[in-house]
Amino acid sequence: MPRVLMLYTGGTIGMQPSPHGYVPCAGLAERLTAHLALSNADRLPSFDVLEMRPLIDSAELMPDAWNRLVAQLESHWQAYDGFVVLHGTDTMAYSVAALSFMLGALNKPVIFTGAQIPLGELRSDALNNLVSALQLVVHPATPCEVSLVFHDRLLRGNRARKVRTQGLDAFDSPNFPWLAELGIGMTFPQPSALLSGLPNFAPIEVDDEAVAILPLHPGMSLRRAKLLLADERLKGLILHSYGVGNPPSFEGELLKALTAANERGVALLNVTQCAQGEVVQGAYATGAALNQAGVIAGGDITLEAAVAKLTVLLGRGISGPALRKALGGSLRGECS
Repeated sequence: MPRVLMLYTGGTIGMQPSPHGYVPCAGLAERLTAHLALSNADRLPSFDVLEMRPLIDSAELMPDAWNRLVAQLESHWQAYDGFVVLHGTDTMAYSVAALSFMLGALNKPVIFTGAQIPLGELRSDALNNLVSALQLVVHPATPCEVSLVFHDRLLRGNRARKVRTQGLDAFDSPNFPWLAELGIGMTFPQPSALLSGLPNFAPIEVDDEAVAILPLHPGMSLRRAKLLLADERLKGLILHSYGVGNPPSFEGELLKALTAANERGVALLNVTQCAQGEVVQGAYATGAALNQAGVIAGGDITLEAAVAKLTVLLGRGISGPALRKALGGSLRGECS
């Protein structure tokens, strides 16, 4: 029988009420066993639960946690047939994307899941998501990649986004079809086009000053934008732009600041604020000017995947033309 390792990092799925709201709580393995005992648990694969220390509210997540997760996967990779990561929903899209870039090609599935309502609470979605993850992680049609299952849909991890705060269908992949849908049966609309292989378990060097986001909005401060772009500690910046990648011109001042940052070696990646669609630098004059400034068009990559991709690439010491090439193309199916 296949064996599955469940890595519990914290998050709503295992939280319990406190006078100050839901808080992370140990002992998930025992609670999960008790809940599964009321169903046909013998039809699920054999699994072990490993609780990470410390358990975290995912809003507190930092990239160091990605290194800890990868280290646990490396330690147990040979002993299990698949891996389920239980994670809080707030930053799950960042973590699932980061691990897709860190691990690279896989020969076993790694599936993230979580819950909007904690296990054991009335109307909780936790058990359904857990059972779905356990069934999918050993299914022969499940692709060997880092993915996310939530509310009966399996999503490519680096395409997933949290799209609803109150709905149980909290995650979707707006620019990429679902890898599988769970109804009365399981359907896999399309096979994964990603190459399989042995994963890379090397940690990344974490630098909290290396990556930043510059969100564009009417009334934004040019002074603050220029200060950010001039920061000597900055190595990669995501321009969170309008529509197909358009920025305000500020009479050419923002473009000058972007050009100066690019010449200093800062990687500049343009990501649209729209939930669907892609960056097309050149559709409008304001966007076309970004090409001259050295800004890389991010295509239809999500903001979460862009942050994770930049963090991982810089954390692996990649820079210069190699960094620009990696950002301009698809590494693990994160953009079209």
